[in-house]
Amino acid sequence: MLIYQLLVGLCVFACLGSAQDFYTGQAARLIIGQKNFTAQYPGSSATQLGAAGGVAIAGDRLYVADSSRIGAAPANHRVVVYDGVSSFVPDPDVVPPQGPRCPACVGVGTIVLGQPNFEVAPENVFPTKVAATTMRLATAVASDGKVLAVADTDFNRVLIWRNLPTYNGQPADLVLGQAALDKLRPVATDNKSLRGPQGVWIQDGKLFVADTQNHRVLIWNRIPTTNDQPADVVLGQPNFTVVPQVDLTKATVDPQAKNLLNPVSVSSDGRRLLVSDLGHNRVLVWNSIPTANQTPADLVLGQPDFTSAVANNVTVLCDSNGTDEDGNPTYPGRCASTLSFPRFALSDGEHFYVADGGNDRVLVYNTIPTTNGARADAVLGQRSDTLNLTSDSAFPNFVSAADVIRTPTSLAWDGSNLYVADPYNRRVLVFTPAPRLISDTGVRNAASREVFAVGSVAFGGVATEGETVTIKINYDENDTDNTSYTFKFAKDNTLADAINTLANDINTKNGGNANVVATAVLRSDFFALALTARVAGEAGNEITYSAEVAAVKEGDTPKTAVQAAGANLAGGGDAAQVAPGTIVFVLGDGFTDQTASIPMDSAAWPRGLAGVEVFFDGISVPIQAVSPTRITAQVPVELGDTTASNVWVRSVFSDGTVKYSAPVGVPIVPYNPGIFAEEGTDPRVGVVTHYSSAATATVSIDGTAVKDDVGVITINNRSYSYTVQESDVDENDNTKANRILFEKLIEAINAGSGDPEVYAFPSGYYTRIRLQSKKFGPDGNGTPITATSTTVQNLDTDTTNDKVASVILTAFNSELCCANVAGAPVTEENPAVPGETIVVLATGLGAIYPEVANNSFYTGYAYAGEEMNQPLEFVDAMAGLKTANVLFAGLKVGLIGIYEVHLELNTDLDTNPTTQLYIAQSAYRSNIVTFAVKNAKKDAANQ
Repeated sequence: MLIYQLLVGLCVFACLGSAQDFYTGQAARLIIGQKNFTAQYPGSSATQLGAAGGVAIAGDRLYVADSSRIGAAPANHRVVVYDGVSSFVPDPDVVPPQGPRCPACVGVGTIVLGQPNFEVAPENVFPTKVAATTMRLATAVASDGKVLAVADTDFNRVLIWRNLPTYNGQPADLVLGQAALDKLRPVATDNKSLRGPQGVWIQDGKLFVADTQNHRVLIWNRIPTTNDQPADVVLGQPNFTVVPQVDLTKATVDPQAKNLLNPVSVSSDGRRLLVSDLGHNRVLVWNSIPTANQTPADLVLGQPDFTSAVANNVTVLCDSNGTDEDGNPTYPGRCASTLSFPRFALSDGEHFYVADGGNDRVLVYNTIPTTNGARADAVLGQRSDTLNLTSDSAFPNFVSAADVIRTPTSLAWDGSNLYVADPYNRRVLVFTPAPRLISDTGVRNAASREVFAVGSVAFGGVATEGETVTIKINYDENDTDNTSYTFKFAKDNTLADAINTLANDINTKNGGNANVVATAVLRSDFFALALTARVAGEAGNEITYSAEVAAVKEGDTPKTAVQAAGANLAGGGDAAQVAPGTIVFVLGDGFTDQTASIPMDSAAWPRGLAGVEVFFDGISVPIQAVSPTRITAQVPVELGDTTASNVWVRSVFSDGTVKYSAPVGVPIVPYNPGIFAEEGTDPRVGVVTHYSSAATATVSIDGTAVKDDVGVITINNRSYSYTVQESDVDENDNTKANRILFEKLIEAINAGSGDPEVYAFPSGYYTRIRLQSKKFGPDGNGTPITATSTTVQNLDTDTTNDKVASVILTAFNSELCCANVAGAPVTEENPAVPGETIVVLATGLGAIYPEVANNSFYTGYAYAGEEMNQPLEFVDAMAGLKTANVLFAGLKVGLIGIYEVHLELNTDLDTNPTTQLYIAQSAYRSNIVTFAVKNAKKDAANQ
């Protein structure tokens, strides 16, 4: 019941509306050609696409031209035909079939053209000859449900099937641009020839071809019936014989309403004609189908007029976003009115859609534009109309996801769904307009409420005496004491010394840095300083930081290496970074007209509750509670193979009405911890409990044990030891001897009836031995302990300087302490004390080991595996700005997706009723919670 109470109360988001239009940032519902939304596997099969550049749909058939002209790979030189589209692209209110890892990953090709079958080896896909059955860089495809046309770009031709293909490798019936299906002629410019065509369209018995390198569009007033049939109309040129300058570096084509520069697509809604004029960064629109050569266009998108051609013409089409230091207006890099190398334009008669390739997005116009440079209503593929995170190296994970598009090249509309060719990600995305019920950051770790911007500085190389590392945070040369931090290496200093000292200075010098909190991340293979904004949300992303090393002598190359992950902290405000298995809130409005829940400690959660279902990648996930504004669910453990998912909600209301939401994109990370806390304002009071009803202490075994090392633990003058044997040491496993020493010392303390005062057991994290009094209550407090390491040689000679033991034993406490009542909440009335072990509950810590334990980590079921388990990624903790020793972190037996973390507090903590605590895994840090600490000894000494 306690856990359920702590999971309620997150602020309710404002109503997000229910109109069924596309909205900015919306995620795709389905994916074709890859096994999940972040896979980018190159290949050529019935289920896998390469650099798919063209897409078309007619009837119940989908066609994909599996090549592109933008440099994406692989080019599979084929067209894949998918029959029965409605069977794998169902209506959005239909529950997707369950069972596969990704029910949202759909589509199995039924016919392939340009190749003999789907099993052609990658090295054999390139055509060795021109024929009716081969293609070289097929980049576009079109069909009206009766005829099929393919732009066979590198063969300078268009292939036509007068009847729709029915079998693999079926030859085309005729060819345009060449005299015969097995012939190629020298490039020419006339009414029959083509040069690198990249666009085809069939509409009302007419054929349209974007003859790209001839800078023109050709129109056949009837579908051709013979090879090499001449076109009837030309757009972009005054006649059929004008020879253009194909070298764009030498071309001087001034934009006009009647000319074109590298048009790459042409389409029509039966009334209007749309052409993507790539070289002029615009889309031209004719309000009726032209019948005369070089008919001028009626409307232009992406430019304010017909004589402009600037990519992202922001100074004319966008609102200013401020002023520079001289008072001149500044502008965003793009907005909803600008275009950069548009590659496809489409109209369904009511809306316009533009594949804005250079901006990695699709613009959506909810009504037919009537003015030049009209502003789009929504953007797909980006989080706002001014961003392009896909091409921003600061966002490496924003490359392939459900809400990401990289250089879209083609579009298709089936009346309900928009199909987008995404060649660099080797896939076709399916977007479906739906009510905007889930907020943009509405899928988040249920234990965390705020996500703080983070950054990191990686350390490497060799720590070198005299070299200086400097970290600058929001650097101000007039306030260097609070914005610049320096560490100079002494003779024996290590990288860890530098990181720890810098972290301490950032956190404590002059009261601590006003902008960030620093955390040392020290691993055997990774040394870093993690920085986390003190302010929550997107404001933290404005915090700048840098790192540099100064060599001992000016001009020398430093041997120490530091590298900042970016110029600014990043990730603030993005609450949707969740790990597989995490308990999450789905937040929004209008999910259901009911409220229902089941106990958090149930053995299993249903895959639907009170008519509500939540889908990740199409997987129906376990649900614990539902309400109109919030759903508590679990992220599928199966999502460990991806870095992003899409999420949508389907609900059956009390009156039987079915409602579904538009999908949102959710980043999936290996781990991202959150600590459960009570209600209130962050930092909230954590759900923190006392660990033990008996006094405890901890001994840590570190270093690397070798033969003849001796570990000794002394309890109230009773010593227990073990000498490392030669058979304990394994040169291929440098931790084996430590583990054996660890086990043997526990065994020695517990042998027979055991030590009269203390019981020993493993902590579950690292090789740390826990000692617990056999007396409950405060009577066990004060039992003295020590831990030492020596060698057989030292023991024999009674000398301590002959040889230093390689293994290190450290007692974190000098005596057993801090008995309380196990499981009792830590409160101001019953505070924790320095040196005590406390317990917090968390979620989002990711996969666990050993493997047998992880194999018991099931989506929607209470964990029933080994009690001694731990996350794959180490957990660190800070309490009161001091390191708290993580003694155990692992899935809690009997609960779903919830981890228990045992923390031994620093013995020097001060009294503070709101001591701050957080846990971290690598650069991912949890929310900050507070708990009460009482240091009676310090308080008495200070009186």
